[in-house]
Amino acid sequence: MTMSNTPNPAGQGFQMSQLLYDTRYRSMTIQIVALILILLAFGWLINNTVVNLANLGKEIQFKFLGEPAGYDINQRLLDYNSQDSHLRAGFIGLLNTLLLAFLGCVTATILGVFIGVMRLSKNWLVARVMTAYIEIFRNVPVLLWIIVIFSIMIEVMSPPSAFRKGDASMLFNESVAITNRGVYIPEPLFHNTLGNIPLFGESSLRFDVSLDLIAFLVVLFAGIYAAMRVKRRADKIQSETGERPTTWWQRLALIFVPAAILLTVLGFHLGYPELKGFNFKGGTYMRNSLIALWLALSLYTAAFIAENVRAGIQAVSKGQSEAAFALGISPGRTMNLVILPQALRIIIPPLISQYLNLTKNTSLAIAVGYMDMTGTLMGITLNQTGREMETLLMGMAVYLAISLIISGVMNWYNNSVKLVER
Repeated sequence: MTMSNTPNPAGQGFQMSQLLYDTRYRSMTIQIVALILILLAFGWLINNTVVNLANLGKEIQFKFLGEPAGYDINQRLLDYNSQDSHLRAGFIGLLNTLLLAFLGCVTATILGVFIGVMRLSKNWLVARVMTAYIEIFRNVPVLLWIIVIFSIMIEVMSPPSAFRKGDASMLFNESVAITNRGVYIPEPLFHNTLGNIPLFGESSLRFDVSLDLIAFLVVLFAGIYAAMRVKRRADKIQSETGERPTTWWQRLALIFVPAAILLTVLGFHLGYPELKGFNFKGGTYMRNSLIALWLALSLYTAAFIAENVRAGIQAVSKGQSEAAFALGISPGRTMNLVILPQALRIIIPPLISQYLNLTKNTSLAIAVGYMDMTGTLMGITLNQTGREMETLLMGMAVYLAISLIISGVMNWYNNSVKLVER
């Protein structure tokens, strides 16, 4: 029987055989059948898992999340004690994961862009040093870098007692203390605080939102938006007249002056760490495990980002830079105004993958005792409750959600900077 893609003869209705032999419907039929088979396979797998767990007396349920966790978390952003629930412990671990991912992505991006640009330097020594950095860091497993930096923090840095004896001293005008227990830095404080807004009541997800922080962010972003408007106006004048007005001081003033005024009104000051008893008190405390993870993930990922940056820059035609030089534009401004904006369209897609890899690599935190989501929800909670299926499914869902959010934001940015065809 031959296949047909011709319309039905006049007066003849649709026939079921067309789903298979008519090319207009065959591809859709195959896709629907494949989808049904995949759903049936997943359904069988899920049903088989549920039945087997029920036979073992381990029906899937999440009541354990309301039980007391019974363990402490050494590094945390919110209040927590061992009598809080497993859900609260998992939430604290999630915040630790997000903190580490955010710090790592920001630091890796700054280092990666700098190293990638320097990798193309005409200075032989600078280019070779950057090449050596890239090859060393990206060819050694990140777990080893985490352990190496963590070991250096413990073995090389001085204990708090050394600061009392005078064998070690604080840095930056007695404001930062680097010890084998962690790093102590000044913390922001306010004399005229606006207070906090409690969210989620007394639930496991409760936390307070600082009105001081909200006010500062609102003023800061408003200043950034105003500075962007000034820049667009300067771009418009330049396109119309060929001359660009000097606006850098206006843009800086719009960003920093309102924020500085707000901080002054709120009575902003810094609380410095002080050695009291056997340890430092006050300030913001960052454990050596957090520092080791932050540095290792940043340095490791920066090596890959640097190669992405190098490839993106080299993909831009040399004629672009030659034309800029012919107009008298300096090499530095050519890189910032001509090359990098075009290279970003090539750099961003692989950059998304690096952000996702860094976020997922935060799960290695358990190797140095940093209590992230893997160490809390999928670690101690799993071992205490025996609910491996529930905790692992929750952890996988959270990591998937974080990855999808990162991908969505970066894809949106990528679409906003891509070339628009006429």
